[in-house]
Amino acid sequence: MMSQGSPELVLERRPFGSWLLGPVDQSPRVLRLRLRVLMMTFSIGSNLIGAAVVFVLAVFVLPGPPLVDQLQMLEAIIIPAYFLVAVVIGCFWSTRMTRRVTRWVDEDRPATRKDQIATLRLPLRLTLIEVFLWLLACVIFTVMTLVLQPENALRIAVTIVDGAIVTCAVSYLLTEFALRPVAARALVDSPPPRRLLSAGLKARTVFFWAVGSGVPVAGLMLAAVLALIEGEVSPTRLSVMILALGMVVLLNGWLLTMLAAKSVVAPVRSVRNALTLIGDGQLDVRIPVFDGTELGSLQAGFNKMAEGLRERERIRDLFGRYVGPEVVREALTSDRLGGEERFAAVLFVDLVGSTELAAERAPTEVVQLLNRFFTIVVDEVVRQGGFVNKFAGDAALAVFGAPAELPDAAGSALRAGRTLARRLAEELPEATAGIGVTAGIVVAGTVGDVRRHEYTVIGDPVNEAARLTELAKSTPARLIASMTAVDEAAPAEAAHWHPGDQVTVRGRSEPTHLAVPQ
Repeated sequence: MMSQGSPELVLERRPFGSWLLGPVDQSPRVLRLRLRVLMMTFSIGSNLIGAAVVFVLAVFVLPGPPLVDQLQMLEAIIIPAYFLVAVVIGCFWSTRMTRRVTRWVDEDRPATRKDQIATLRLPLRLTLIEVFLWLLACVIFTVMTLVLQPENALRIAVTIVDGAIVTCAVSYLLTEFALRPVAARALVDSPPPRRLLSAGLKARTVFFWAVGSGVPVAGLMLAAVLALIEGEVSPTRLSVMILALGMVVLLNGWLLTMLAAKSVVAPVRSVRNALTLIGDGQLDVRIPVFDGTELGSLQAGFNKMAEGLRERERIRDLFGRYVGPEVVREALTSDRLGGEERFAAVLFVDLVGSTELAAERAPTEVVQLLNRFFTIVVDEVVRQGGFVNKFAGDAALAVFGAPAELPDAAGSALRAGRTLARRLAEELPEATAGIGVTAGIVVAGTVGDVRRHEYTVIGDPVNEAARLTELAKSTPARLIASMTAVDEAAPAEAAHWHPGDQVTVRGRSEPTHLAVPQ
């Protein structure tokens, strides 16, 4: 059960490392049925493996006299019967315990901390059921052998214990595998509890090394001791013992190592694949946390990291909407926003008769009109490499060449002015706007208080662009630039302009040589 609004999961086809475990969003009913089938299949399979180990050890490995006919007949009847009864009892017992521990899944509610701990300990508790049934078998068959043929009692006890160790180890790994979807639901909002990490990956690795390698080698040593005690083991018999035990060691070690490796690889692979998606820029990823060891903490840590990256990107996007993406990039990559002189082009655009518009139209219509107006302005400014530095009521100030350098700042601003004037006339005929463009040396940087900064440009070109906008409102083209900007522009753009009059605009002592589009 994923939390509401959670991002898409990586590896949707195999979120838990295998298609056998199904998708993350499967219903509690489907999950319960899938879990019951898997655990029953794994229980029967692991017990068959243990029975095979007992047969090989008893017949081909451990030395001793042949079983008497009476004992053979009893075991031929009792062993299959006990196997069937034990499997039925084990499946019923395990199903009942699983249902009780995972009741919160059926109730479709988040797992409490107590539920999490009980769920993650469930594979161990289910394995203890297997341990109990195998130890009971050891007691029954050892006592039976003591009564009918005492000299074989030790061999029977040792083989059953070896089979129990193999069965329980395999059963634990398979049960933990089958319970991954339930563990993922338990850990959806938090990492594995710390009290479970003390017996984590290191302890698990040592244990399965001991079961997969240590116990079989100890069995080989025990076979040698029993052979020495018996004293009459032929070379052929000894060769068969070594070959049979070697086969058990190889197969048992391979099976346990493979299952243990898969239990480690699955969570690591989920993190690796998710990191690949993060590297490709896909931040909306989340992986299910289904491991109760340090690997589960790794999965939970990745989800927390991805959440932090998404939040950082959201803040960056929100910040960019207010100050412009160029300012954000410059702020993140350099320390040049403190204030500097640089050459930049400035475009100022202002609606004509906005006061009358506000008086004649409803407020919602005015807002919609302004939004359409600013959409066109931002679109053209960004297309030419500039950024809108600020909105002032019904006016906007765009800067080209600051904070990020622009190869042809003046040409870009002039081109933006021409396309902007054309689009406003075509797409917003119910309103007109004056556009002024100029270029020169400005002071660019952040101003304000330590609690709030604003990036802006200050200087004579900004004032000049605002005055040119006022002049442009009374011209047919609604667009005026300064020859300073035209002279600084690339020839391809400068060709679209021709000189006009010289005018001393308000607030400046020197005249401005005007330029108008052809």
